[in-house]
Amino acid sequence: MKSSMFEPEVVQELALKEGVCVRPLLNRVTDRQTGDTTVVVMPCRSTRESRCPSCANAARRLRIQQCAEGWHLDQEPTGPEQEPEAATDELEEEEDVVDEEEVPERRVRSTRRRSDVADLPLKPTENRTIGAVFEGNLGRRYRPSMFVTLTLPSYGSIATGRGVPIDPSSYDYRTAALDALHFTKLLDRWIQNLRRCAGFKVQYFGAIEAQRRLAAHFHVALRGAIPRSILRKVTRATYAQVWWPSCDEPVYVDRVPVWDGVDYLDPDTSIPLTTWEDAMAELDEDPHAKPAHTLSFGRQVDIKGLLGGTPDADRSVRYLTKYLTKAVAETYTQAEVFDAEYEAHIDRLHDEVRYLPCTPSCANWLRFGIQPKQAGPGLQPGRCSSAAHDRENLGVGGRRVQVSRGWSGKTLSDHRADRAAVVKKVLEEAGYTAPDADRMSAETLATDGEPRYLWQTVHLPPQKASEAIITSVLERRRWRNEYDRAKAAQVSTGPPVENHSATDGEVEREE
Repeated sequence: MKSSMFEPEVVQELALKEGVCVRPLLNRVTDRQTGDTTVVVMPCRSTRESRCPSCANAARRLRIQQCAEGWHLDQEPTGPEQEPEAATDELEEEEDVVDEEEVPERRVRSTRRRSDVADLPLKPTENRTIGAVFEGNLGRRYRPSMFVTLTLPSYGSIATGRGVPIDPSSYDYRTAALDALHFTKLLDRWIQNLRRCAGFKVQYFGAIEAQRRLAAHFHVALRGAIPRSILRKVTRATYAQVWWPSCDEPVYVDRVPVWDGVDYLDPDTSIPLTTWEDAMAELDEDPHAKPAHTLSFGRQVDIKGLLGGTPDADRSVRYLTKYLTKAVAETYTQAEVFDAEYEAHIDRLHDEVRYLPCTPSCANWLRFGIQPKQAGPGLQPGRCSSAAHDRENLGVGGRRVQVSRGWSGKTLSDHRADRAAVVKKVLEEAGYTAPDADRMSAETLATDGEPRYLWQTVHLPPQKASEAIITSVLERRRWRNEYDRAKAAQVSTGPPVENHSATDGEVEREE
């Protein structure tokens, strides 16, 4: 093979064409039993197309499968409840989350609803997660589900089709930033309210995306039919309050509090800043205290009823997951076209997001004269480690995908294993040896009871890394050729099968 083939640009183009990871993780695996050493190439599994299109597309296909498999069930899922998985890259799977207000580490506030919002139409809850069956003409029975889109309110007039404020000076960037940072709290509250009003244990698969104006919105698939009037009432009646100390006026802008080993001190007076615990206690004791921020949905609510197995349902699954491979700020930008006004809009929103607190332990509390919860050395306003503050995320640093525990009865790892099992079965039935993903697992034990294989990260020079990518490409081609031949043999010898699905035509490209 000519050396020109190992040029990084050529190798990356080849990897993208074959659906191979462009920034693989290299590991040296030593077999303690035999002494043999092997370099194993593993995909990075990034969910961002700007970092690795191949892995991002594989992650999206997996989400498509997960969404489609749990949406239109006609029987209760029987698998174990899903547990929140460890975060991998930016795209995470989160489950039903209890709001911070409900954590019993401090005084519980009154649950009385605000007087300026609509009452919730409460309904007794049936012990089911699947939707009701309806009977139509000629005795036809069907079980519809819902597809809903929720948006945030307006922060100022936007130029049509461009996503930039007509008057940036009057656009409410601060509220937009706070809404983005706490959007998931509002979604959690909406799901809780919906379950109280729908009459059954509603299950959901939703994705947070960005509108062109950069405000977050939520596409969600709901299993079962819910009256549109109920959905609209619940949306109007849902709000979330953030009971934190005030972060309206920054105290330290040009100065930075100093860490003395125990507390953060005022840089001029050396007086310790108020601790998080004291600030919250003061808030609890104030009978006239108001939440630091209150957020609610905008007026626009899009609601559709869909039947499983229809083209509209398949299209909705793909639409729901369309932008999961892009960061919030990347959603509507194009590498080949630079829009100065749009970039300035992103910068102004990022300036707000960067310095507002995201959690009780956020370093930005120092900017407002409060020591963060569990404060330690090295904290500096504007440098919180949370991805929510990054320019690419604009307040939405995680939880882009939200899935209820009872959606499909499977974890994301289970769905990934299902895809691999389909490929393995087809190959083995055709007489091919399927690749064993666990052949060098760290869980495999040697005769002494210790792990047989020792894994060590390897950092190779660009030339060697390119060779490793090409090796992965050749291996992928071999697997695909074997799989294609195995499928052809299965079609020619087996009975007719129905293979239409939301992931049709994609499984052969899975890692």
